[in-house]
Amino acid sequence: MSGTLTPMRTRTWILVAVATAAALSACRTGFRLSRYTNSPALYEAAMREYQKRNWANAILGFEKLTNELPARDTLLPRAYWFLASAHFRQREHLLAAQSYTRLYESFPDDTSADDAALEAARSYKRMWRKPALDANYGEMSLASYNTLIGLFPTSEHADAARAEILDLEQWFATKNYDTGRYYYRRKAYDSAVIYLKTVLERWPHVPKAREAMLLLAETYRVIKYREDLNDICAAIRKAYPDDAAGTKACNSVRVAVDTTAAPKPPAGR
Repeated sequence: MSGTLTPMRTRTWILVAVATAAALSACRTGFRLSRYTNSPALYEAAMREYQKRNWANAILGFEKLTNELPARDTLLPRAYWFLASAHFRQREHLLAAQSYTRLYESFPDDTSADDAALEAARSYKRMWRKPALDANYGEMSLASYNTLIGLFPTSEHADAARAEILDLEQWFATKNYDTGRYYYRRKAYDSAVIYLKTVLERWPHVPKAREAMLLLAETYRVIKYREDLNDICAAIRKAYPDDAAGTKACNSVRVAVDTTAAPKPPAGR
């Protein structure tokens, strides 16, 4: 067997090392799970560690509670909440998102369920650090925001979720626009068109849509797709009638004539 660790084995070893370090740290500070013989006592001890900002100790306590409390125990949703919050403060955003998600999925009637959905969405969003990276965490964030709006339409967080969805959509549009621009610069125009049109079809309401329209017009001009150029220029004039860049991009494109309109009478009659 080769002595080289695979990425999966490396990740496993890292997680084991982190867990071991947390356990050793907890022992050094006097926090030992074995001291607490019942769930209420462990919950109170974990809360004390949380309030003292001993996040690793709090995580150990609340994680044990989430694994051992019966499903109907009223402490269980609280344990999920503080476990997620402690992970978040440790910058362990994926683990935080997963714990928040378990809370609102398992206890949708709990008073903190909508709060958990919002925090899950925000935690996933933090994992997508910039548009150029893989958008999987962005999609997971969007799903959590939509869950919040769908399951809790009267939540006080619904308006915040909608606003933050717009920010996410701008990032999705930016990712597709940047990919389209990449192909445009390499003269792979058909591929560029696909990504730029995706921006306009899926996120026409975000600011990046304007740039996508302008670059799409330039792409059609280069590859001499006259009908498509006419169509996109008509859309640009309608959406951005006073935009200087749009005017410049389409100044040689005639405005389409509405042939269905009634003809004007000759002058002087």
